[in-house]
Amino acid sequence: MDATELYGKLKKIHEAKGYYFSDDHQRVMELLEALLINKDRYGYMACPCRLASGDRESDRDIICPCEYREPDVAEFGSCYCNLYVSKAWNDGTIDREYVPERRPPEKMGL
Repeated sequence: MDATELYGKLKKIHEAKGYYFSDDHQRVMELLEALLINKDRYGYMACPCRLASGDRESDRDIICPCEYREPDVAEFGSCYCNLYVSKAWNDGTIDREYVPERRPPEKMGL
C-alpha cells in the first residue's frame, strides 16, 4: 500500500466520524508516508510525530489515530501532528492554535 491508497481508505473511514485530513495536502501525504514507514518498522502505524518504542503495548496510545486525537480535535480543532482536523479547522472558522503534547512524560521514557 502506498500513501495515496492509505489516504483514500482513511478518508472514507474517518470523515464518517467527523475527522478530516488537514487541507495541507503535502503535509498529510508526508505524514501518511511516515505512518507506512512506521508500519514497516514496527508492525503498526505509530504516530509519526512521536518517538515510538517499538513495543506495541507501550505504544498503544500513539497508534494512529492516537488516543489523544479526540480531545485534541475537540479542544483545538486539530490533532497534535495536524493530520486529523475538524471541519472548522479546514474552513478557517477557528484559529489554528498550537496543539500541545498530551502524552504523559512517563509514556515517552522521560
